[in-house]
Amino acid sequence: MSDVNQGIDPGKEAVLIADDDPLDRDVIREFMSSLGFPVAVVSNGLEAFQVLEKGAYTFLITDMRMPGMDGMELIRESRRLFPNLGIISITGFAEGLRYIDVINAGASDFIKKPFELEELEAKVRRIIMERMLREELSRLSITDALTGLFNHRQFYLRIKEEIVRARRQRQHLTIVLIDLDNFKVYNDTRGHLAGDDLLRDVGSILMRCIRVGVDSAYRYGGDEFALILIDADLHVANDIVNRINSEFTEHGALEASYGVTHFEPWMNELDLVGCADRGLYAMKNRKKKSRQNAAETPGEPPEPPGHPLA
Repeated sequence: MSDVNQGIDPGKEAVLIADDDPLDRDVIREFMSSLGFPVAVVSNGLEAFQVLEKGAYTFLITDMRMPGMDGMELIRESRRLFPNLGIISITGFAEGLRYIDVINAGASDFIKKPFELEELEAKVRRIIMERMLREELSRLSITDALTGLFNHRQFYLRIKEEIVRARRQRQHLTIVLIDLDNFKVYNDTRGHLAGDDLLRDVGSILMRCIRVGVDSAYRYGGDEFALILIDADLHVANDIVNRINSEFTEHGALEASYGVTHFEPWMNELDLVGCADRGLYAMKNRKKKSRQNAAETPGEPPEPPGHPLA
C-alpha cells in the first residue's frame, strides 16, 4: 500500500492476526507483510487478547470461530480496552453472523469468506484514514490555528488534571500568564498580517523556552499566553521566564508582562489562574506608572520593566 500522498505509513502500524486456520492465517500474514505492515499471528482469541494487552497494536484481524474465546468476545473485550484499535472480523458464509451484530460488538468492518485480498487492503486503508481524520479533528479542537499552541479550553482541562496530580503526588506546579505589551498599537500601525506574524513568533519562542515533553504552552486569548510548568518551583519558572525575556529582547518587537503563581494545596484552577492574573496586571500597572513618571521627568531613564521574579 503506497499511500504517500495520503500520509499512511504502514511501518507505523502494527497488525495482529488471530485465526486458528494456519493456511488462512499465513495468507493474510504474507499479504499484510508485503504491504509493509509489521505483523504478529496467534491461533486463538485468548492468546490474541493477551498479546494485545502486552503490545501496542493498531489493528486486529480476527476470525470469528476460534476455540476458547471466540471472535465476538475478543472484539467486545478489545474494543472496551483499546478504543482506537482498528478491528476487522473475518467469517464464513455458513456461520450465519449478521454484519450489524459484529459492528455493534465493536468491529470496524466485516469480511465474509472467500474474499479478495484487495478488499482487505481497501478496508484497512479506510480504517486508517478515518482514524487519522479523527485524530486531526481532535488536534484542531484543542489547538490554536494561528500559533499552533494549545487553546484556552485545553488550558483549563489540563490545569485541572495537573492540580489533581500535584496534590496527590505532592509535586510542584507553576503557571505563567504572559500578556504582550502594546500589541494593539503594533497591530494598528503595522497591520493585522504583521500582528499575526508576531503572534506566531511568540508561539515559537515559548515552545523553544519550555522543557520539551514536560511543560506546555497555550494561547490564552488575543495577545495573552499561558504556560503550565510541571514539577517546577519558582526558581525553575524564573529561569524559563528569563529565557523568554531574552528571546523577546532579541526579537526587538516584543515586550511582555508576566504573572507567575506556584500551586498551593488549597487552590483550585480558578484560584491558581486568578492569582497569576493579579500578578500580571500588577506588573502592567507598575510599567504604566514607570512610563508616566518618565514622561513627567524628562532626561531620566524609566525604570527597567524586569519581570515578576527578578
